[in-house]
Amino acid sequence: MASPNFPDFTALPELGEDTFFEEEMMPSNPTPTELENAPVDNALPGILTNARDAKFSDRRSPPALPRRETTKSFRPIRAELETVQDSKQKAPPAAATAAAAHGQIRYRSPSSAELLENQTNSPPSDQDNNHHHHHSFFEADKMLKRPGGGRLVGHDSLRDKIQRYRGILLLVSVPLLLVSFVVYVAPPRSSSSYLKDYSMAHTKVPQALLRSTTTSSSASSKNSYAVIFDAGSSGSRVHVFSFDRNLDLVPIGDDLELFEQIKPGLSAYASDPKAAAESLIGLLDKAVNVVPKNLRASTPVRVGATAGLRSLPGDTSERILQAVRDLLKDRSTFKLESDAVSVIDGTQEGSYQWVTINFLLGNLGQKYGSTVGVVDLGGGSVQMAYAISEAAAAKAPKPTDGEETYVKEMFLKGKKYFLYVHSYLRYGLLAGRAELLKVTGESGNPCILSGYDGSFTYGGNTYKASASSSGSSVDGCRMVADKALKIKDTCTHMKCTFGGVWNGGGGDGQRNLFVASFFFDRAAEAGFVNPKEPVAKVHPADFEDAAKRACQTTHNEAKSIYPRVEESNLPYLCMDLVYQYKLLVDGFGLDPWQEIKLVKQVEYHNNLVEAAWPLGSAIEAVSSA
Repeated sequence: MASPNFPDFTALPELGEDTFFEEEMMPSNPTPTELENAPVDNALPGILTNARDAKFSDRRSPPALPRRETTKSFRPIRAELETVQDSKQKAPPAAATAAAAHGQIRYRSPSSAELLENQTNSPPSDQDNNHHHHHSFFEADKMLKRPGGGRLVGHDSLRDKIQRYRGILLLVSVPLLLVSFVVYVAPPRSSSSYLKDYSMAHTKVPQALLRSTTTSSSASSKNSYAVIFDAGSSGSRVHVFSFDRNLDLVPIGDDLELFEQIKPGLSAYASDPKAAAESLIGLLDKAVNVVPKNLRASTPVRVGATAGLRSLPGDTSERILQAVRDLLKDRSTFKLESDAVSVIDGTQEGSYQWVTINFLLGNLGQKYGSTVGVVDLGGGSVQMAYAISEAAAAKAPKPTDGEETYVKEMFLKGKKYFLYVHSYLRYGLLAGRAELLKVTGESGNPCILSGYDGSFTYGGNTYKASASSSGSSVDGCRMVADKALKIKDTCTHMKCTFGGVWNGGGGDGQRNLFVASFFFDRAAEAGFVNPKEPVAKVHPADFEDAAKRACQTTHNEAKSIYPRVEESNLPYLCMDLVYQYKLLVDGFGLDPWQEIKLVKQVEYHNNLVEAAWPLGSAIEAVSSA
């Protein structure tokens, strides 16, 4: 049996002024007579000493308890111990009786008092005498209480300890349970991962090397890339995107994409396909440099030629596209599918643009009424795309021979969308200029700034561009635009835009409209939009107001009034602004004072991303890779 831990009674805490008497002297081993005649306060040390001696009478004597010359009495225990000493007479000592008369004897618990009384009712035999003293010692030990119920010495049961420390146990167990849960649900990691983490945490690495290491190692295991060329009528652009496993964009260097552009576009090299392809070399080299070497073979590359090549005659566009395919095979190891270099139709371009903007805004996966509509004005065509209800999609008119379907079904982020999308070929900004110049032919055009006499080339054709004798005017230019847009053409549907095209029926998906590309550029050049801001809230009427100011200036005056406008675009500033107003109001049926958002870039995770169709194409390419 292990030796009991004797309490250090010299270290009893102060329990309150009313619980102590004066200090008195007491022999360490009193006789029964001395114990009975001594002050009650001195009874405790003797009993404890006798109990200790009795306990170890047949074993090695333990070290002597520290002797204390004086002791402070503990009244409740003193009274109960006196009851034990005088139990044979069944009458309390005089001192105890006097203390009880003054209300100073307090039984800490009925169970303790009953236990002491049961002990004294039957006197112990000689052979049980040591056991009696031993038991008395531990009963005295149990009587020592802290104020408020806490024990001074510990012989508590497990249940008592749990009950006493339940608050601490709860406080400690909750975090432990949470940590255990996280460890349980977290994906397992290999030992090599832990070793790499430890190495990175305990090794000083230059930031540039660390960035490079992170890009090459983590990107190779988690991220994917896509390279998209936008071969437009006004120029060629390359976009490089990187995605994580959730198809969220991740940074490439300091930005979320690599974006570079050159002018002119592929259609400017109609007579020299090889030169057209070689114009992309600078863009291709930049794309190769940002994609990690170990990922290049799995990185899809696409070249989407838009309205510029669509308008070229015969097999010209196909010969240019074949030269581009040969260039990509010779100068890169990107993944090149058989249909990766092609002329994308207007429906694809419009749907990709809709996906791009709604992806960046975080709208994909929500109901169709929470998405935004998109109008994208390119050089050769203009697209409108917005989500409509399933009921409206069911009522969509069937396309006739040669027409594109009006509704495209798309499944994005777990949600099915019915997307109205239509591309108006030959109604882009540059193609629109050609159409407006066709109306007047060799005569002066009221949309050309006064004082200019020149020509305009588009799609391999040249058109006379001269101001009318009376100068440019908003009213005269409107009349020309109405003819070019065929606003008054017969509409065989319930609602049409221009040229007799169904407008999709409108609805919640069109209520919030984002207008992109040349709409933003001309507004910034005309001075009613800050070119440094990625998004601007305007009204269609703002284009009309800007047109009135521009049409009143001469060509020479405009050079100083509109310094942001390129020299080649300056003669057509009045024409462009009138044409854009007519597209929005008379073409797409918008209210002149409806708020629209001109968008150049969209903020995504504190970064700005170009609001262009290539991102939608990249999402499709990576998803199907």
